[in-house]
Amino acid sequence: MENNSAQHLTGADFVGGAVTAIARLIRENDLKPGDRLPAEAKLSKDLQVSRTVIREALRSLAALRLVELGAGKRPTVAELDDASFSMTIEHGVVTDQIDIQQIYDARRTIEARTAALAALRRTEGEVRAILSHAKAMAENFDNSDEVMEHDLAFHLAIAKASKNPVFALIIGAFQGVTRQTWPIGWKSRANDDERRAMNALHLDLAQAIAAGDPQSAADLMNRHFDQSIKALLNAGLI
Repeated sequence: MENNSAQHLTGADFVGGAVTAIARLIRENDLKPGDRLPAEAKLSKDLQVSRTVIREALRSLAALRLVELGAGKRPTVAELDDASFSMTIEHGVVTDQIDIQQIYDARRTIEARTAALAALRRTEGEVRAILSHAKAMAENFDNSDEVMEHDLAFHLAIAKASKNPVFALIIGAFQGVTRQTWPIGWKSRANDDERRAMNALHLDLAQAIAAGDPQSAADLMNRHFDQSIKALLNAGLI
């Protein structure tokens, strides 16, 4: 490791300074997911802080999903996941800094784009996964929990097929809130015919992606969100 990443920390916020220094060390040394960081003792020496401060800094970085910690093992650079962003979104909803309407507006904009890109970039394996989740929604109609799980997986599979990992992170981060609103939207539809129509729309969308038709895929995704927002309005959630 290069010593030019180290810094002498002063002031009260030793942990915050160590977090910044370790994050910078990862960048400057071009570390990738799975690469090991220096041992606690070396970090302590290089940053001129106690090992207690280093441990707290590493815990903070782990909470942000920037590093992985394991008992008796040196910390490693973490792969990206949506956990920390998901917590931020849920916190925003609970504390009334974000509302459900705003989340669905954002999702509608993003997911119309992911659907179009998925139609252009998807692999055959991704098509099979997207179609499988759409069909499973219809097949499990009498088990709303199963329908929801396949619905969530369907949208995430489309985001991944867009080949833009930023979209996949965002869609994954929305799932925590969606798990709370989805059952309300399902129950607020007028009857089973409307619920079956929602499932059928997912299958139409999957088929548009399979056919490589980005315009139809985007249009169908927009129609899906129009109907979902209407259902949530009927339930008084937005």
